[in-house]
Amino acid sequence: MSHEILSVLEYMEKEKGISRPDMIEAISSAIASAAQKGISAGQDIRVVINPKTGALKAWSQLQVVDSVGDADVEIHIEKARQIDPNAQIGDSIEKEVDPAYLGRIAAQTARQAIMQRIRQFEKDRIYDDYKDTVGDIVTGTVRRRERGDLIVDLGKAEAILPPRERVPGEDYAPGESIRCLLLKIEQTNRGPDIILSRSNLNFVRRLFELEVTEIADGTVTIEAMAREAGYRTKIAVNSSDPKVDPVGACVGARGARVKTIVRELGGEKIDIIRYFSDPLQLLEEALKPAVPKNIKVNESDRRIHFEVAEDDLSIAIGRRGFNAKLTSRLLGWKLDIAKEEKEAVGFDEKVAKAVQGLNAIDGLDPDVASRLVAIGFASPEVFEGVTADDLVGAGFSSDEAVDVISKVQAFFQQNG
Repeated sequence: MSHEILSVLEYMEKEKGISRPDMIEAISSAIASAAQKGISAGQDIRVVINPKTGALKAWSQLQVVDSVGDADVEIHIEKARQIDPNAQIGDSIEKEVDPAYLGRIAAQTARQAIMQRIRQFEKDRIYDDYKDTVGDIVTGTVRRRERGDLIVDLGKAEAILPPRERVPGEDYAPGESIRCLLLKIEQTNRGPDIILSRSNLNFVRRLFELEVTEIADGTVTIEAMAREAGYRTKIAVNSSDPKVDPVGACVGARGARVKTIVRELGGEKIDIIRYFSDPLQLLEEALKPAVPKNIKVNESDRRIHFEVAEDDLSIAIGRRGFNAKLTSRLLGWKLDIAKEEKEAVGFDEKVAKAVQGLNAIDGLDPDVASRLVAIGFASPEVFEGVTADDLVGAGFSSDEAVDVISKVQAFFQQNG
């Protein structure tokens, strides 16, 4: 049995990281407890294991008496003095027990108790190993599905990727490698559960921190982010060094850095924009190529109303309204987007503008100008090749027609 115990100690120490003293304490307590419930029921058993050899020794606690009523818990004074010459009636002494005497039932019970303690040690070790990794990206292998959850092997422990933390459209088969954000560790009755996420906003943040050295060293900072997992992420960046372009640093040469992140996210679009503390400037950046117009700001409700051209409306709102939602989250303001209303130019307004154009002809009577516009003479250029007779035919008197033509000719002479 010592060989088996030694093997267990060595395996747990090397493979599971459980210290030898902790395992010895667990095994000793388990064997003693099992023995007390089994063949040595009623006895107080103490078990000691040699940490180097795995050798097991056991003692039972016995009460020294002059007349034995229960041999399991009492020992006669004469036998007691063979163990300890100074034993007196009423004393408690320990008598060594042959480990084999503990019996097969005790050993089996002990094995179950040992495995239970080992599992508890492993759970405690999992928490200690991963508590400082919360918020970091970890790599694992998909093992199986359990009630919709993906079970991911991280090496030292198994973690859970719940449906709510997965990206819509992504699917992983057993054996596939997967990168996730270690979101949190939940303490349950079964022990700690390591919860992973690929849909969390901080997963994208950590990818940028790993991929962009300027973010890692603090030169470039991520000031604001918004994400609709599987569709689009908007990220606003700033630089503490005027020589460093924050957007260019995140994009990388020929887009190499952002392409790496997009591949990891399964093709999710990423908009990287320059950060402005002024929400209106940030709004203009976030909506490009759409251009916000007629902007009205409600400071108390943190709401911005603006219009965009009809052609830009679908761009500003985005598929299923995602672009508008992301822009709102990025700014921290509620957005009201409307189509730009273009006022139709009425006939009277067109006539007024045309009359104003004819006023460039010196001395032309305004009433005459209005009559000319009404029959199609909307600008001086239209009079090219027109004679007084043409105007008479259009309802003007001879004097009026001659006067108009002479003034038009004078206009053209003055203006070359």
